[in-house]
Amino acid sequence: MDTDFIIDVTDGNFEYDVLIYSQNTPVVAVFWAAWSKPSVEVVRHLEQLAESNLGAFRLARIDIDNNPSLTLMFGIRTAPTLKAFTQGVVTGELIGAAPENRILAFLENLLPPSPLALSIQKGNGLYQLHRYSEAEKVFREILSDDPENGASRLGLARALLAQGKTYAALDALTNFPASKEYSSAELLMPYAQALADADDDALPKDTPLDIAFANSINLAKRANFPAALDGLLDILRQDKRYRNGKAHQIILALLEMLEGDDDLRRQYRNELAGVLF
Repeated sequence: MDTDFIIDVTDGNFEYDVLIYSQNTPVVAVFWAAWSKPSVEVVRHLEQLAESNLGAFRLARIDIDNNPSLTLMFGIRTAPTLKAFTQGVVTGELIGAAPENRILAFLENLLPPSPLALSIQKGNGLYQLHRYSEAEKVFREILSDDPENGASRLGLARALLAQGKTYAALDALTNFPASKEYSSAELLMPYAQALADADDDALPKDTPLDIAFANSINLAKRANFPAALDGLLDILRQDKRYRNGKAHQIILALLEMLEGDDDLRRQYRNELAGVLF
């Protein structure tokens, strides 16, 4: 899979394809080995990120078994090891099988700010002011130019959920792109599915706790998140494992919906910890 921004680099072409190339475009060199499963997984993930960023950085794959001079030159002792190059010099390093969030943070520090950053900030600001339909419009405009923008996809999903646009939100959360927002999107999915069940009158109603759960979902659907959280916490006080952790999952999702309200988030996180532990 060699393209202009995903290449295999050797002792022979390193100077031109990494050092000189990095004068204009950042290069991430991944020192890897075919015998190292974490190496193979990191390379595959970096390839996906390089493709989704469409040349914002070059991925240079360096097989340590076949390139001993480079391995020795950079003191590689662990596979995988990532080194970032900008203008011919090393500007960052990540050693070992780092989790996805650390890899994304590594790349974020390397890449220049996105020209869409201000628009994303505007969308988030409108969301925090509860101007959900305006936030939705901003995020849709961003996604029309950059469909795989994780921050905008997450912002759109939040704005849609806050308006009770359940199925559009599920669409935004499905096949979510690899990004630092991926874990937040996963947290929102159970809530979106619970809203869909409420729309289809498919929520269970067998017990008083079921009725309380359905009431909390309906409150959340009207964007009354504090009242919904109060009801869900009360369910957990009576049954910490309600419906195999369903109430807990929805609480975590609603904490994600409280984007920008750090005080309220902190308050409910503390209450949740008090109930569970």
